[in-house]
Parts: sequence; structure tokens; C-alpha cells
Amino acid sequence: MSDDQGDAVEASSEADEEASTSPDEGDDRDPVAAVAERAENDPASVAAELVALREEAAELETERDDLESRLKRKQAEFQNYKKRQEKQREKERARATEALVEKLLEVRDNLNRALEQDADADIREGVEATFRQLDDILDGEGVEAIEPDPGTETDPKRHEVLLQVESDEPEGTVAELHRPGYEMAGKVLRAAQVTVSEGPSGDSEAEDDADGEDGDE
Repeated sequence: MSDDQGDAVEASSEADEEASTSPDEGDDRDPVAAVAERAENDPASVAAELVALREEAAELETERDDLESRLKRKQAEFQNYKKRQEKQREKERARATEALVEKLLEVRDNLNRALEQDADADIREGVEATFRQLDDILDGEGVEAIEPDPGTETDPKRHEVLLQVESDEPEGTVAELHRPGYEMAGKVLRAAQVTVSEGPSGDSEAEDDADGEDGDE
């Protein structure tokens, strides 16, 4: 064997030994460097992969946005549904309470008339107890009486004018309360029945003038 052949065999043996004892260089390579090398060696393939990855990412983002949008719509619809249901329940409760109160008001009116007409002490005591109990019920339901004093400005929303009468009260104001009204939670259940003052009569004004002249003398 020649010297050159011997050197070649020795070099080959050393290379095999190094390959068997050294770790795989591919395992320790930087992924970025590997991609860069691939891009340099096969740029078309890497570019195609990047395009595919971007398209997939865009599709996933679109799907995510769509799911988020649908979730928000469902949440909004559910909240609106809850609000509608609560409003409906409130209306039903209010109607039921109003119907009850309207019936109780008629009972109260009858009791009031009985008190005004019957002077029997025994009957009166029982009626008064019932009257107080009924007022407690109405108060518990948040019902407030509408009882304008004479001279109060009339309110068409809260006062039902029965007629106009001559009165010492200013013209256009309440002359007398005939039946109290009631309101609950800002809503008028029944307007108060009142008479409205037309002002004093002409005779009354003349008498007042005469009295004034007599006083001057």
C-alpha cells in the first residue's frame, strides 16, 4: 500500500470516529438559521410556506372575530331579554296592585260615608277600626291621598272639576274638596273631585266696598 493510500484510510477512520463520538450538529442548530439556510437554498418553497401560514392565520383570526361577535350579540340579546322580562313582570305587578287599590278605594269611600251618616257609637268604633286598617294597607302599597286645600291651584292631571262656584278663594283655585284622590308611584289612580272658585260674587264685592267706605267715615 502506498503512502497516499495509507493517509486516505487514516483520514477516513478519523472522520468516522469523530462522527460517532460528536453530537448531531443538526440538533443544536438555531431554527432561525435553519430557516434562513432553507430560504437561501430553496426560496420558492419557503415563500410558499409563509404564504400558506399567513392565509391560515388570517382565517383563524377571521373565525375568532366571528365567534367573538356572535358571543357579544348573544350576550346583548340575553341582557335585553332579561330587561324585557323584568319590565313585563313589573307591569303585571303594577296592574295587579292598581286593580286591588281601586277596589279598596271604593270600600274606603263606603266606610267614610258610613262614618259621616251613622252616629251609633258601637258601629262607629268598628268602622273606625276597619278604616284605620284599610288606610294601613293603602299606605303599605305606597298610595298617597290627593287632598288639595281651598285656594290651591287646580291641576287637571290630579283634580277633577265638578263645577265652578262663587267663593272667597281666588278665581281658578280649589274652592272645596268633595272627594279625595289617590296616587301611587307618581301615577294618579283617581283624581280628587273639587269645585273651583269663580271668585266672590258681585254682591260680596259691593258689601266689601260699602264696609270700607263706612270705615273711612
